[in-house]
Amino acid sequence: MKYNKKLRAAYKETDKKSFAVYAFLRFLVLLTFVRQITLGEWGNALLCLFSLILFLLPFFIEKKFKISIPSALEIIILCFIFSAEILGEINNFYVRIPHFDTLLHTLNGFLCAGIGFSLIDLLNENTDKIKLSPLFVAIVAFCFSMTIGVVWEFFEFGCDMLINTDMQKDRFVEKIVTVELDLEKENKPVIVNGIDKTILYNSEGEVLATFDGYLDIGIIDTMKDLLVNFIGAICFSFFGFLYIYNRDKYKFVNNFIPTKEMNLKN
Repeated sequence: MKYNKKLRAAYKETDKKSFAVYAFLRFLVLLTFVRQITLGEWGNALLCLFSLILFLLPFFIEKKFKISIPSALEIIILCFIFSAEILGEINNFYVRIPHFDTLLHTLNGFLCAGIGFSLIDLLNENTDKIKLSPLFVAIVAFCFSMTIGVVWEFFEFGCDMLINTDMQKDRFVEKIVTVELDLEKENKPVIVNGIDKTILYNSEGEVLATFDGYLDIGIIDTMKDLLVNFIGAICFSFFGFLYIYNRDKYKFVNNFIPTKEMNLKN
């Protein structure tokens, strides 16, 4: 209880808007937690607890590393966590809402580029021994974001392979290109168009499933996620590049990058 009071006091001291969003989302997560318990969905209940822990990240980072996270960025992070875990996973928005997953991956690319940018920009601004060019800082921000995106796709692949999830969402296609159907084994791609139906059999010859088209097992989803992560990273890196040249003209970038200045809160 004492820790909880300290946490609330800390959030109230940082920014009223951030605390209001934090309190509201935390309330929704707690309601979801109770509901999942009553439904016997223990996996979802644990996911709610995990979300509550993630909500503490901005507070922990600010206190541990003595940096200030702008209120706009803090609110986006909280909403991102809620959208990804509660809306996406528990309420099945990934399936129900078209392009919901794509939107989150794009935003993730943008935010991670901002974090990577801030790491280098803080170094650039607080030392006289190193002075990195704006282009170099933008490239590092982009690479940082793409690395996070790739590591996340590794995580999705690992979960799918080890614990039988479907984080890399499958989809149906009507065309495949493969060298496996090249009877001459000359590494020539064979194009199969207009696939109308696929039938799956087990080793006993029993039909397991019948569906229209051919089932792609996650590669399209993975590449799409990396592509939109790329777009988000490019977008922030571009504005970060301009920001270094003219910090007053592009000062809106301050809303998306942590800083050592403890009084930056909006």
